[in-house]
Amino acid sequence: MLAVALRAHDFGNPVIHVDEQYYLLVGDRMLHGALPYVDFWDRKPLGLFLLFAGMRLLPGDGVLAYQWTATLFAALTAGLIALSARRLGARTIGAAAAGCAYLLWLGYLSGRGGQSPVFYNLFMAAAGWMTLRLPALAQSRARRAILLQGAAVCLLAGLAIQTKYTPVVEGAFFGLAHLWYLHRAGARPALLGSAGLGWALLGLAPTFAAIAWYHAQGPAAFASFWFSNFASVALRRSYPAAKIVARLAGTTAQLSPFLVCAALSWRWQPAAYRAELRVALGWLAAALVGFAMIGAFFDHYALPLLVPFAIVAAPALGRSRLALGGSAVAAAVLFAVHARIEPDDRATAQAAARILAAHAGQGCPFVFAGDSVLYLLAHTCVPTAYAFPSTLAYEAEQGATGIDEAAEVRRIMATRPPVVVTMDPPLAAWNRQSLAVMAPLLARDYAVALRGPREESQLLVYVRRDLAR
Repeated sequence: MLAVALRAHDFGNPVIHVDEQYYLLVGDRMLHGALPYVDFWDRKPLGLFLLFAGMRLLPGDGVLAYQWTATLFAALTAGLIALSARRLGARTIGAAAAGCAYLLWLGYLSGRGGQSPVFYNLFMAAAGWMTLRLPALAQSRARRAILLQGAAVCLLAGLAIQTKYTPVVEGAFFGLAHLWYLHRAGARPALLGSAGLGWALLGLAPTFAAIAWYHAQGPAAFASFWFSNFASVALRRSYPAAKIVARLAGTTAQLSPFLVCAALSWRWQPAAYRAELRVALGWLAAALVGFAMIGAFFDHYALPLLVPFAIVAAPALGRSRLALGGSAVAAAVLFAVHARIEPDDRATAQAAARILAAHAGQGCPFVFAGDSVLYLLAHTCVPTAYAFPSTLAYEAEQGATGIDEAAEVRRIMATRPPVVVTMDPPLAAWNRQSLAVMAPLLARDYAVALRGPREESQLLVYVRRDLAR
């Protein structure tokens, strides 16, 4: 009920976040034969797009379908957090507060829609819930139970890895924790070695399956898959240091109640639950490594931290009224701040989609910067495989896509798109070469048909002058 109440305001909003728009667009076009990485370029694993393609099979245009599914995933994750907290000895009120805190802080870290961690956090929460049983299993020398549980945990981690690659760190921790406690349970070296190998293969199996499938599609498809998934990330440009520091400061400030409660939990934890708490803290440390891996430090990159953070915070939330009350006050303040600063731009998106749909018969529109979901809402064709708007428009991706971004913009504009969508000002630094192609053509051949608010900027919809008359 809380998950629905917190998310109901956004139900039907197609522009909650630029990322999930694109996942939905790709999932929709997969049902019409499009191939990720070939027809739609991105770095996310295949499993994420398969998930969105599955949700697109549900009734409607896909927007409500993914949002209701994300709500279910979030609620189930919160439930597993509460169950895991009980394994750390948290009182019922602390466990319940931890689950509620997860749902609240999802929204504060850009997870109020369908960001990938909203989905894969469920897999990791289930894996973590089982992993917290290890001290008890080792004490009872239940080697067979540890072996079976390790297989299930690593397979769950493998599913998470096919939703985003960073959970590989948490998955590795879960595997190593199972090996350690299998050793504590009295397993011999041969069993440890075979178990570790088997668990690692299970964790990698979904990714190996994706690699094998693309290899079977031929050299060109496999090359696109390999470059997108494993090579291009190293080519991405870093953001200015000041922006990185600001993002880290903002995320740390929002997570500060969890940090305080985690420290109190460690200080107050009874000896009977110390081993479980150490496992949970190891999981949190692994999640922090995953958070730091990419280095961009967007706020939604911290979403995977919420699961172990909430579990570790639960004992303190259940023991101290001050910790519980202080966290509630922090949640209320953040709720008020985010309600004020997060605009609802669905009206702008719907108006833009109507313009795209009105000119769909004249060719493919081009969303240079803005919202890729407009292609879906307007039921139009897409003029490029690089349809995630920042890919061609923004500096961070320049030289990281494997193509000449400005040349691709030039090719698209040579087709004379009936409608072009862009932002003014941009949400990140422009790719100046792409902008040098786009700006004079917009000034010469296009007229502004719509100017509407979009986040801290303005969405501009241009219509070709010969069609605007």
